[in-house]
Formats: sequence, structure tokens, C-alpha cells
Amino acid sequence: METIPILPARGPRKSPEAGPPPRGFALFALGFRPFYLGGAIFSAVAIALWAAMLAGITSVGSSASLPPMLWHAHEMVFGFAVAIVIGFLFTAGRAWTGQPTPTGPLLACLFLLWLAGRIAMWTASGEAALVIDGAFLPLAALAFTRALVKGGSRRNYPLALALWLLAAANIVSLWLQSQGQTDGALRACQAGVALISLFVIVIGGRVIPMFTTNAIPGFRLRQYRNVDRAVVPAGVLGLAAGLLPLPGWLGAVLSLLAAFVLGIRVWGWRGHAVGNRPLLWVLHLAYAWLPLAFVLQAGAVLGLWMPGIATHAFTVGVLGGAIIAMITRTALGHTGRMLVAGRAETIAYWLVAAAALLRVLGPLLWPAGYRHWLYGAALCWVAGFGLYALTYAPRLMRPRVDGKPG
Repeated sequence: METIPILPARGPRKSPEAGPPPRGFALFALGFRPFYLGGAIFSAVAIALWAAMLAGITSVGSSASLPPMLWHAHEMVFGFAVAIVIGFLFTAGRAWTGQPTPTGPLLACLFLLWLAGRIAMWTASGEAALVIDGAFLPLAALAFTRALVKGGSRRNYPLALALWLLAAANIVSLWLQSQGQTDGALRACQAGVALISLFVIVIGGRVIPMFTTNAIPGFRLRQYRNVDRAVVPAGVLGLAAGLLPLPGWLGAVLSLLAAFVLGIRVWGWRGHAVGNRPLLWVLHLAYAWLPLAFVLQAGAVLGLWMPGIATHAFTVGVLGGAIIAMITRTALGHTGRMLVAGRAETIAYWLVAAAALLRVLGPLLWPAGYRHWLYGAALCWVAGFGLYALTYAPRLMRPRVDGKPG
């Protein structure tokens, strides 16, 4: 399987961190820097605000017409997760194509537009939010697509297509919000979750085996060609089953098919055998949430439990786990540091993993304690991403420790 050269193909480099700290301001030197930091801070603030809304402490700014549930769904998908996706793709796109992606003033303008969208969603009218937040993703998708086309990276065109579909889903959600159509706007947010989950299926399928075998020489990782060919089609069908108004039995069959195919892949990767290597086990754990999420989705479409159980298996388990894994690993590599998880990274991994367990499995085991599970999950999430922001802010704002550009 072809791999992605976003990080060094060999083991951890010798760290130059023993010297004096680098000087200067480098927040806009490469795409991952502002969007990883801004996304992490925003996710912690947004979940804290969501918990406060549920407790009756606050409401959604001056935008009284926006239901809190819709604000929460939209902002965690098209605010937080999208920021991380853009930061990753701007960084990876340069490595894939050899072409420049936004840096410097252009990157700063895009980041400020993303930030303005977050403010608009909290304070402005639906029409203003549509204009401000709706502009960000098309511009970011245009920049990414331009790099792929100029670099002739045809293999990654499907990622550009998915990014454009994500932009369309956001615009649809914003327009429906402005029209007061909450159910339709929430469905567009679910489409966003499905598209970002597809990013995890595709990109995780490329990088997790590579990272594992590079870090553990001789590791016996099993990859089945037919399974690898079936993963994306099965994943697309499974994700569609959670969006379309299909008969319950058909939605369950498609969901279980995706769970089966992804389960074989996860079992073959043998993530349980990577040992005490946090940078690896956190990736394997996030990917292992995929088959579980599809199983939970099958139960939800059959009416066995609330759909929110499956939704949060995808959002907290899959996306939360994959995001905390990648924003630490790629930030370490692209700031010139050793690919080794320290105490802060490991604690953040455990906190996000705990948030997923509390938010997904807690309500299944004790539905009557739903609010307790939710507040516990929120606390773990805020602590995990808050710890990331505190630890990585100096690293993301300063130049690389090895003196290289980026």
C-alpha cells in the first residue's frame, strides 16, 4: 500500500531540543500551526459552554433563535473538526504535491475567517453566519485543490472532493439554520460527521500501518488485499445508512457490513500488540472505534437505543481519538521534535479515551445517569484538549527547533 510522506519514513530523529529555545513568531508558518491550536482551544471552550447550557447556566450568545443542540452539533463538526482537517490537509498537501499551501498572511486571513465564523455562530443572525462561516470552507478547499492539481496528485483528488462536499454540507446546514429548519440543519451536521469519518477511514488506513511498522521493526501486521479494497465502499455504505431514511433492516445490514470489514482490518493490524507506545496505541484505539460505532449505529436504526449513542461513538470515539492522536504526532514531527509522547500527551490521550467511554458506553449501561455521564465526558474532553493547548501553544507559535522552514 502506498504511504503518505507527511512525516519522516524512518524512526524518530535525534532531537535538537537541548539547545536554546527558538526565537521568533511562527504561528502562520504552516497550516497545522494555527488550526491545531485554535481548534483545540475552541473545542475545550465549546464543550465547557455546552455543559453550561445543559446545566442552565448560559445560552447561545445573542442568537436566541439558534437551539443549543444545533449550536453544539454545528460547532463541533464545522468549527472544531473542520479546523483540524484543514490544518492537516494544508500540511500534508504540501508534502504530497511539492506545491505551496497557504502560509503567512494568506494563512492568517483564512484562520481569522474561521475564527470570525465561530464568533458569528455565537452572536450573529443566521444570515450573517451563513455569509461569514459559509465562506471559509470553499476558500480552504480551493487552496487545497489547487495544490493537488498543480502537483498532479490525482490519487488524492477524492480527498478534495470530500472537502468540497463538506463545504456544501456546512452551507446547507447554515442556510437551514437561517430558515429555522432545525432537523434539516442537524442532518447536514450528521453528513459532516460522515464525511470526516471517511477521512479517518482513508487516511488512517494509509498511515497507521506505516507508523506502526516504522516504529516497531519486524512487527507482524496483517493486511488483507481484498479487505483493503472493500473498506472504503463498505464504509461509504455504512455511513450512508446512518444518513438516509432506509428501512431499519437495510440500515442495520449496511452498518454491520461496514463493522465487519473494518473489524477485520483492525484485527489484522494487531493494535493490542503495540505495547506501551502511546503515539501508536492512541491511533489504533481511535480506528478501533469505527467498527464499534457501526455496530452501535445498527442498533440505533433498529430502535434498540438512542441514535446519539452511535453519533457520539463516531464523534468522540473515532474523531476525538484520531484528532488528539494526529495533532500531537504531526505537531511533534513538523516542529522538528522527536516522535515520542511525553507525560502531557499520554495524559491527554487517556482523557479523550475516557471521554469516549463515558459519553458512549455510560448511557448504555445506566441510562438514568445520562447527565452524570455527559458531564464526566465533558470534563475529560475539556481537560484533554486544554492540556494539549497549554503544552503545544509555545511549540506551535515558535519556529522549528531544527531551524528548518515550516
